[in-house]
Amino acid sequence: MSANFRPGEHRFDFIDVTLRDAHQCLWGTRMTTATMTPIVDVIDRAGYAFINILGGAVFDVCVRYLQENPWERVGLLCSRFATACDGLTRGQSLYTFELFPDDVVSLNSHVLARRGIKVLTVYDALNDNRNIESSVRSGHEAGMQVNAMMTYTLSPVHTDAYYVERTRELLALGVEFISIKDPTGLLTPERGRSLFPAVVQAANGIPLQLHSHCQSGLAPEVYDIAMQSGFRLGYTATEPLANGASLPATEDILARARRLGLATSMDDAALAEVAGYFDWICEREDKPRGKIAAYDPALYEHQIPGGMISNLRYQLESMRLAHRLPEILDEVARVRRDLGYPIAVSPFAQYLVTQATLNVVQGERYKTIPDEIRKYARGYYGRLAAPLAPEFLERANISDREYVTEAPAARLEPRIPRLRRELGAAATDEDLLLSAFYDRKLIEPLRNPIPGCQFRATPLMELIRYLGARTDVGYARVRFAGADITVAA
Repeated sequence: MSANFRPGEHRFDFIDVTLRDAHQCLWGTRMTTATMTPIVDVIDRAGYAFINILGGAVFDVCVRYLQENPWERVGLLCSRFATACDGLTRGQSLYTFELFPDDVVSLNSHVLARRGIKVLTVYDALNDNRNIESSVRSGHEAGMQVNAMMTYTLSPVHTDAYYVERTRELLALGVEFISIKDPTGLLTPERGRSLFPAVVQAANGIPLQLHSHCQSGLAPEVYDIAMQSGFRLGYTATEPLANGASLPATEDILARARRLGLATSMDDAALAEVAGYFDWICEREDKPRGKIAAYDPALYEHQIPGGMISNLRYQLESMRLAHRLPEILDEVARVRRDLGYPIAVSPFAQYLVTQATLNVVQGERYKTIPDEIRKYARGYYGRLAAPLAPEFLERANISDREYVTEAPAARLEPRIPRLRRELGAAATDEDLLLSAFYDRKLIEPLRNPIPGCQFRATPLMELIRYLGARTDVGYARVRFAGADITVAA
């Protein structure tokens, strides 16, 4: 416990991820806006400091699979929440795996702010903070607070001193919050006891946040250490959508905070109502609930998030190669060492899995090296944490003149002026950004949505269905402006 920790003198606040990271981890990001809206008012009074409603996968799945306009979802939720809403982007890549020039990043910040986002959360998959400078600058220009994340991983080079140096870089950027993002749940209580106090001291009073997944089963204990070390906020999810590949349950971390004597603003009754609603959704939609994960030592070698392993298993089954999954995961660990310990988070987790699969299936290491791996090795995405292995370099055959040393965005030409010329004066800023991110055919359904596709039901209909399914409710009174309606069971 930190020497500066005094029970009763500190507080711990919560950031809800139920509408973003929780269903991203457990439901393949398939929660619709219509599922969210009936419970917004209850989440709003639960006492959260912020509600995280947007991330890269959420934006992408809205467009590719749900045929929902992500800007409309953001605007609707922000208008319904009195609690400040948080939106997460992947630095220079925003919502996709492509790098975008600064003018696209800046316009995205301003659009998010106009739609109601109050906190812009941003991270770079390589922890190269040059890749978040434009997000921080434009986020502040748009009137948002900025939360900068450092992504946690295990390797010989990702030491406490490494994260202290990254913290100091973020401090120099003038961000309002600093977070440790642990996407695979690799943090342990032992590492937290050394890392957390060092980062808190380096942050020099900037509030620290913890975002750790439960894949190892250790995250709740890690949150305990974070609270004792002086972290001020933590990301959590409602109990039915917590644990497993998701984040800890709000109810669990709240109980731990109270045992430590920390003040909070959470409302137990509202939390119970939110949990009841999502329990019903899981039942109605046949969606999985989060389960406490068993400790798996292999996780600390391959470091691949659980959702990605599930997708890989499915793909291997379709190729009748499922029996080779353990072999591929072992190879992931070797590839990661060869590539200078990239963090197993999008897009590099996908790249690691792809290269490892090729090595195993082809029976020869680095016989085929995808272009994206070559670009990573050249520094196209940013600084590497450690040198590349000689075996990889020999097979990749990258010439000295191909290596990139300047910030990735420095090589990218502005794109917004060209998009304005192509789309015409009638195009909105949101139209420009969607066209920057996606092929025109992909975004056409967002302009002319199929009836019933964007919102499967109105919030009122969802509410009535919810109440009708409750066996403990005999009747309900729904109050509108100027009218009351009684719904009988």
